[in-house]
Amino acid sequence: MFADQAVIKIRSGKGGDGHVSFHREKFVAAGGPDGGDGGDGGSVYFVVDKGMNTLRDYRYKRSYSATDGEEGGKNKCHGKNGQDIFLKVPEGTVIRELKSGMVIKDMSGDIQKFMVLKGGRGGIGNMHFATSTMQVPQYAKPGQDAMELEVSLELKCIADVGLVGFPNVGKSTFLSRVTNAKPKIADYHFTTLEPNLGVVDIEGGGFVIADIPGLIEGASSGAGLGLEFLRHIERTRVLIHIVDAASIEGRDPVEDVRKINRELSSYKVDISKKIQVIAANKIDAAGDRDEVIRKLRDVFEPEGTKVFPISAVTGEGVNDLLYHVDGLVKENREPGAVFEQEYFPEFDRPGEDPFTVIYDEKDHVYVVEGPRIEKMLGYTNLQSEKGFLFFQRFLKDNNILAELEALGINEGDTVRMYGHEFDYYR
Repeated sequence: MFADQAVIKIRSGKGGDGHVSFHREKFVAAGGPDGGDGGDGGSVYFVVDKGMNTLRDYRYKRSYSATDGEEGGKNKCHGKNGQDIFLKVPEGTVIRELKSGMVIKDMSGDIQKFMVLKGGRGGIGNMHFATSTMQVPQYAKPGQDAMELEVSLELKCIADVGLVGFPNVGKSTFLSRVTNAKPKIADYHFTTLEPNLGVVDIEGGGFVIADIPGLIEGASSGAGLGLEFLRHIERTRVLIHIVDAASIEGRDPVEDVRKINRELSSYKVDISKKIQVIAANKIDAAGDRDEVIRKLRDVFEPEGTKVFPISAVTGEGVNDLLYHVDGLVKENREPGAVFEQEYFPEFDRPGEDPFTVIYDEKDHVYVVEGPRIEKMLGYTNLQSEKGFLFFQRFLKDNNILAELEALGINEGDTVRMYGHEFDYYR
């Protein structure tokens, strides 16, 4: 069974507690503290497995945990670290925090392994707390708590070209002709119940192509199967829009193109703006093929959409279409949509050191410092609109803006954070 969505709960390991003990040895009356450190808890990683093409396994098991670190021992023994877990996902899987829907990581491109939850640090034993005035420390530091998170997994196929069109227009037949893919083909609606990927190999080029299950009018509002699979064309560079030029089911090919484009636009405007090519299929069965092609070209080619008459059954016109699409793919080599990180689980970990907000009278700037703010600046792309909005929300949610205002900051004043300077505006 194909599955391109799943919801799971993940948990990192708790850090082991530091140990309290004192050295005991014959003829040694008062041995010093020798409590060892606790082990670090295991972390949760997601790893791309290029042999996977479905999230099916996560439909049956919904909870995954790394192991806790062990407590430190006597004689300065360090507790054993917890075991990390590695969750395999297909390339193109987007990991989101379930409640907010914010992106934790897009497992695409160069991202092959990513740590989503870091295990808790082990606590330090009492051997670290001995001083000249405190030679018998009776305390150790507890291990850092585990982190739990409920995440949604959403698979968005990695393909250069997407096939779109109404059911039963010949997309699967076309895919089976131009690639080694073996989609199920029959003369009824929704034969394709899952996306099929294939590789087109032509002289001097080639590209990956995805056959998306047929759309119907209203798909973007949840009708039919189309909505379930529209996500798979978000990353494509070019769309081949296949229409039935023979009007076997009595539909108008021009109106079919308009309807599908409306569905794409309703789902996401960016998709409807992708480069499109129209493949007028089944011309071998068309009564007046020249008239149909002329009508399609008169309507769409002035809009910049080229029309190719083809027959997926006989192969007529297919090579011309493939070479044209290959050229479009080469002209648009920028990677498909990759979703920026919006949610940072480590910032939600309790017990992190706080940050400070002060006014530097010498430089006349407000200074914000602390481990969390430094980490956040390192992770966030402040040059992107999404990244900067996340940064602003972070400052507000953590009461940094409120502290700045309590110090008397005014519009236009400068705020400095680890080499970054910002002008403050309400």
